[in-house]
Amino acid sequence: MGGRRTNLALLFLLALAFLTGWVAFALFGWPSRLVLVVHALAGIGLLLLVPWKSLIARRALSRRRRPRVWWASLVLGLGLAISLVFGFLHSAGRWSVGGDLTAMEFHVGAAVCILPFAAWHVLARPVRVRLRRAELAAFLTRRSFLRLGAFGAAAAGGLLVLPQARRSPSGSYELGSFTPSEMPGTQWMFDPVPVVAPDAYSLSVGARRVAYEELAGFSDGVRCQLDCTGGWYATQDWEGVNLARLLGPPPAWAASIVVRSVTGYSRRFPVGSLPALLLAVRAGGAPLDPAHGFPVRLVAPGRRGFWWVKWVSSVELDALPDWWQPPFPLQ
Repeated sequence: MGGRRTNLALLFLLALAFLTGWVAFALFGWPSRLVLVVHALAGIGLLLLVPWKSLIARRALSRRRRPRVWWASLVLGLGLAISLVFGFLHSAGRWSVGGDLTAMEFHVGAAVCILPFAAWHVLARPVRVRLRRAELAAFLTRRSFLRLGAFGAAAAGGLLVLPQARRSPSGSYELGSFTPSEMPGTQWMFDPVPVVAPDAYSLSVGARRVAYEELAGFSDGVRCQLDCTGGWYATQDWEGVNLARLLGPPPAWAASIVVRSVTGYSRRFPVGSLPALLLAVRAGGAPLDPAHGFPVRLVAPGRRGFWWVKWVSSVELDALPDWWQPPFPLQ
């Protein structure tokens, strides 16, 4: 494979892997699995291109034209290798790599860290995307199609032979179902675990405040799955108060529900999802612990874990639509 075509293939596969990875995070259930298949094929394709890319890199190093910028290319290559390695480890069943750190967190963290280096690499060494007539004719030959087919078959074959541990459709591993104390105490990005005293806590619901004792007196419940983007899931019996009970029928002007944490973290839901949302004070019959959202956390069935706001401080109706927010929290 020629150098320019290798670079174009790498650029395409990198963009495809990054896009499908984040789309899969936003989905729940089997739609996520379909996107993850494409994500895995892109990752295996990147691995298959390593021999051709290594030849290009060796030729470029032998020329020594711009030695001062090679460190950035090396960081890009190292970060990509780390992301691929931990992605394959997660797929093979090694979801945890020590303590509360997961292979998925390393996989995603490395991918995010190399983004500026990937952008720099594209800008510093632009690849001509437009094909000349002779190149286009060569690309449309039977030989080229056979090569492309063989490459796709190799990627699909790699997906089939890769060890597959038992996972949910989103790729997460079961951990702590019906045993809340065994669930990891994770939070989005860099939020610390706050310590909230129950006697000093009150929930702001519109224009009124509700004490913890009143919330703990409700016994509305739902059994559903918490699917964390850290690579694990757990099914629990959640108990608390349905949000519709606290807010009542939404007025005509309300388009969304804003649920906010004491840390400042927040998520906006469509007002039509109000009957499905639960403010949980217990899991498995026991009060939540701080790492899992004490005193109150949101339970949002059918949504990934970053929608399940912990340490809820306020709930309010809003006229803005639910899409008036980043697809993933920035905090």
